[in-house]
Amino acid sequence: MSTNVELRYADWRDYYELTKPRVVMLIVFTAVVGMFLAVPGWPGLNPLFFGTLGIGLAASSAAVFNHVLDARIDIHMLRTKARPLPQGRLSEAAALRFATVLCIVSMLMLWYLVNPLTAVLTFFTLIGYAVIYTVYLKRATPQNIVIGGAAGAAPPALGWVAVTGELHSNALLLFLIIFVWTPPHFWALAIARKDEYAKVGIPMLPVTHGEGFTRLNILLYTILLVVVTILPYLTGMSGLIYLVTALAAGGWFLYLSTAMWKNPDNTGLPMRTFKYSITYLAALFGALLVDHYLIIRLSFEIVS
Repeated sequence: MSTNVELRYADWRDYYELTKPRVVMLIVFTAVVGMFLAVPGWPGLNPLFFGTLGIGLAASSAAVFNHVLDARIDIHMLRTKARPLPQGRLSEAAALRFATVLCIVSMLMLWYLVNPLTAVLTFFTLIGYAVIYTVYLKRATPQNIVIGGAAGAAPPALGWVAVTGELHSNALLLFLIIFVWTPPHFWALAIARKDEYAKVGIPMLPVTHGEGFTRLNILLYTILLVVVTILPYLTGMSGLIYLVTALAAGGWFLYLSTAMWKNPDNTGLPMRTFKYSITYLAALFGALLVDHYLIIRLSFEIVS
């Protein structure tokens, strides 16, 4: 009896792992920030709850499809070989059924309980990551993460549309921040795992053009990122709290990128930079949220 219970629990954990929960949590967080930034007050329970859930389920579906499509190379990489599919804990057929159910439920939820535009944009985002990036771009060009980064940059814009039913220039600005953030974030990991990518024939930038060229590109993209993150302040979308956070956090990101470029023998810097980049993005969007509501509160107090 206890063996059966343990087996069912292990199966549940394997399905959960397929959804890449830590990645999805960051995706959902940026989508929720997009929802709150879209309006001066409360975005509404319906779009907030069903929009968040629908976008999260769609992101989870894309992650599962990614697991299925990459299962044959995952077994050869240290970072991914312990995943459920390479280890045979789940079959590809079961994973595909799971991904399909998640996709259908998310699309129905977004279409009928949020708005059709959110459903359509989320579906194209799912296809962009699960099919265009994973099947084609990832194996076709060292610029894979730059082009494919559009799918990963979409969540805050999707959150905005879930609340307002339309795209806005500020939503596209949020998209731009994540789009520019993606290359230095992922290339740092690609340097740390260069040999593994080379082993399975994935043309990541450090594999095709070398670590030195990749480190330089990380630095250049980080400089561009710091500039882009100032735009919300310059356009009046945010205030001083966000600006100070963006400059401070961006300054440290720039320091790590510069150190990585100048010290190619320091093998620990790429992974350190990769991990920091995740914290950086969360801090950036958290500051956007705090700043947004502080400005509204101060404006209300001044008017009243």
